[in-house]
Amino acid sequence: GAEDAVDEKKNYLILSHRTVSEKLAPIPSLLAVAAVHHHLIKNKKRMQIGIIVETADAREVNHFALLLGYGASVVNPYGAFGAIDYMVNEGIIGMEYKEARKNYIKSIDKGLLKIFSKMGISTLRSYHGSQIFEAVGISREVIDQYFTGTASKINGMGLEEIHREVMMFHEKAYTPDKADESSLFESSGTTAWRK
Repeated sequence: GAEDAVDEKKNYLILSHRTVSEKLAPIPSLLAVAAVHHHLIKNKKRMQIGIIVETADAREVNHFALLLGYGASVVNPYGAFGAIDYMVNEGIIGMEYKEARKNYIKSIDKGLLKIFSKMGISTLRSYHGSQIFEAVGISREVIDQYFTGTASKINGMGLEEIHREVMMFHEKAYTPDKADESSLFESSGTTAWRK
């Protein structure tokens, strides 16, 4: 697939979650990007094509930082845009969708620049595919195969555990009994509103 796109002189490869359905669970976008990125590097074809990621799992600055750091050229966070649209339509955000989306993009950009500057990097081009991260809680097998070259002092999850976690959320999202919809989007405690 990815190699064929390079051989066919395509400029971009799109990795998308838009086909996710009750029968198709998503591969985490970071795992997909890193797998394609490293596969193309190993086959000496990475420089000829850009990788576009169309995902609902990129929401926070760190998600974008990881995707870009592991090879994504462009990220379309359609899930975040959908959430912004919903909040505008429900009156939770008191502004037009276009302005709210612009504010979100601006905040992600500012966050990325902050990350780059802390690492002594001044351009996205220098950061792209740099893998300036240390993995915590991912097995050596997964790192060696999909995140080649990433430092890791702590072992952890393998593909089986990643699959189990994906399926846990996927099954919850497609549960036929939606009597208690309030539990579908309960907070995991990782984010909180701050003025």
